[in-house]
Amino acid sequence: MPSLAALPETLSPSSEALTTKAKKMKNITSETVGLGSSIKKEKKSKKNKTTPQTDSPSDSEKSEKKIKKKRKASSDTDNDEGKSDTSELVEPINLKIEESMKKSKKKKMKTAEADEEAEPIKEDNPNAVSKFKISEPLKNALKAKGIEALFPIQARTFESIYDGLDLIGKAKTGQGKTLAFILPVLESLINGPEKVSRKTGYGRSPTILVLLPTRELAKQVYTDFKYYGDAVGLSSCCLYGGGGASISPQTVQLKRGVDIVVGAVGRVKDHIERGNLDLCSLKFRILDEADEMLRQGFVEDVEYILGKVNDATKVQTVLFSATLPAWVNHIASKFLKPNKKIVDLVGVQVMKASENVRHIIMPCSWSARSQLIPDIIRHHSSGGRTIVFTETKDYCSELSGVLEGARPLHGDIQQSVREATLAGFRSGKFMTLVATNVAARGLDINDVQLIIQCEPPRDVEDYIHRSGRTGRAGNSGVAITLYEPRKANISKLEREAGVKFEHISAPQPADIAKAAGGDAAEAIIQVADSVIPVFKSAAEELLNTSGLTPVELLAKALAKSIGYTEIKHRSLLSSMENHVTLHLEAGRPVYTPSFAYGVLRRFLPEEKVESIQGLALTADQRGAVFDVAMEDVDLFLAGQENATGVTLEVVKELPQLQEREQPRGRFGGGGGRGGYGGDRRGSGGGGFSRGGRGGGFSRGFGGGGGGGRGGRGGYKKW
Repeated sequence: MPSLAALPETLSPSSEALTTKAKKMKNITSETVGLGSSIKKEKKSKKNKTTPQTDSPSDSEKSEKKIKKKRKASSDTDNDEGKSDTSELVEPINLKIEESMKKSKKKKMKTAEADEEAEPIKEDNPNAVSKFKISEPLKNALKAKGIEALFPIQARTFESIYDGLDLIGKAKTGQGKTLAFILPVLESLINGPEKVSRKTGYGRSPTILVLLPTRELAKQVYTDFKYYGDAVGLSSCCLYGGGGASISPQTVQLKRGVDIVVGAVGRVKDHIERGNLDLCSLKFRILDEADEMLRQGFVEDVEYILGKVNDATKVQTVLFSATLPAWVNHIASKFLKPNKKIVDLVGVQVMKASENVRHIIMPCSWSARSQLIPDIIRHHSSGGRTIVFTETKDYCSELSGVLEGARPLHGDIQQSVREATLAGFRSGKFMTLVATNVAARGLDINDVQLIIQCEPPRDVEDYIHRSGRTGRAGNSGVAITLYEPRKANISKLEREAGVKFEHISAPQPADIAKAAGGDAAEAIIQVADSVIPVFKSAAEELLNTSGLTPVELLAKALAKSIGYTEIKHRSLLSSMENHVTLHLEAGRPVYTPSFAYGVLRRFLPEEKVESIQGLALTADQRGAVFDVAMEDVDLFLAGQENATGVTLEVVKELPQLQEREQPRGRFGGGGGRGGYGGDRRGSGGGGFSRGGRGGGFSRGFGGGGGGGRGGRGGYKKW
């Protein structure tokens, strides 16, 4: 350490003291750092005594001696004040070093404890893959798919199938029934009881046969079987027809020999009759979606295929279904062994819709559907995939042409095109699929966030399976059903499907535009500054001549950039654009539509009464709601002043409405404006009376009008 005599004589006493103190502090800091490093080296040397590169104890002792000498030299030249300063500096630094070392030790201990705790939690999961007799190749295949534990239906059926028992599995849609038979069957064939009897070599007959009701399901299950079968060295093929699918390549595959055959019922039967498919070596036969086979009329074909096995006692039969109608029970009693196992995750209750799905009903007239559906997708899809279900193939094709980027899927489309469509939808090439019931059963497509049904299905099971395309494998989703209040019995669907519908009005175009405006604003910020000089003069001229403020002009520019030139209003009742829903109360109960029309005629011209849309009665029987064109709203509201006891107001929230009225009397009432069971006072006649306004005859004995806006009257839709 330099002495004070070495400093220039020109320094004043005070400056000398300051300089000395600064140097001391610098040296003390360096000494402390050196001490800290030497301590670290000592600890490192203790941990790694055998390592030659670590400092020896003598080296650390020498470094400590040097530090002590320096401290002694500095203490000799320091006054009392300097000593106190030094101790104050050194102690906190040493304390910090010790505290940091303690903290690092604690963190390591906590991390080790957390790791130790994490393992038991994982192992304690009773459905963990490691708990089952699953070989390493299949475990690795599952791990690659991100599967670490089995679903309940898979866990509860695994041991029974692996041990060779016939089984009936019943579970709600979307619960993983496919993997429930793939895993135990493959394991049984490779490492289990059936290992000895497995056939190998060219031209071998299949050991596993899987039957499905549709070619789409067959392709999907085949994809899974191929993935896991390849992992254990088993070959597979898929048999399906229709849509231009050639039988020749399938025949070649069967002749070469395969272990697994997955096929649609019709094409499997075709190959058996042609002599291409021999079931003499069959060890497993699996029926998936058995109840749907019944619905599609494959009863005789299924029994024909199952009956082609030479010795049924040597074949294990597994049947999976979402429901168990009488025919499925008949198949089970006829073709399954008496000691069969039944695994029922549904119970005695009627099959219900998925609890992971938000079920919504939304009023909408038929004519407004094509305008409304794009906004529903923007508002509710959350960027995920959407499936829109229609009742007819024609409307499926028509609607897919209206929706931007959508593709149709129905039975009249060639098979190769259908496969390409499903592949594109799965991969995200397009996000909206418009389909008939062909896509309602079994198709497992990831990230389907939204289901839209253009009208309530005729069968509650159709609703359950359609809505079940979302909210699969524990995920959440949204299912929206469009309906006309006068024509649908929503409470019956709600009761039978086991859901509680949310009654929500259609999203307003202004709300959709506002959300899109935020995205457009972010996009404008991302535009390169290099465009400013090019458009600056035009912008300045527009600002000077338009008479609008800069904010107003920018708002218009944002609207134009996302395709809005005007914002339309949408009614709450029918979702028709440029219409408004009004609520009428007459100061007395309103039991029939005809009474409501009579009240309106008291203060409105006939042509205006004729122009109203979708009149429906409120559930409390105190009034009615209907839609009018926006330009007529003021006329309707002003007219009520001329009618005593009548109130008419714009609806802000749709009240609860009466559903399709039930028949009155022996054959139902008639009259009124159709869709209802006639006037409370009996006017209008019987089941074949004129349908009030518009003429025609009612359909069936439910009453109600026929032609005009009369609709179907009491015609049973469910």
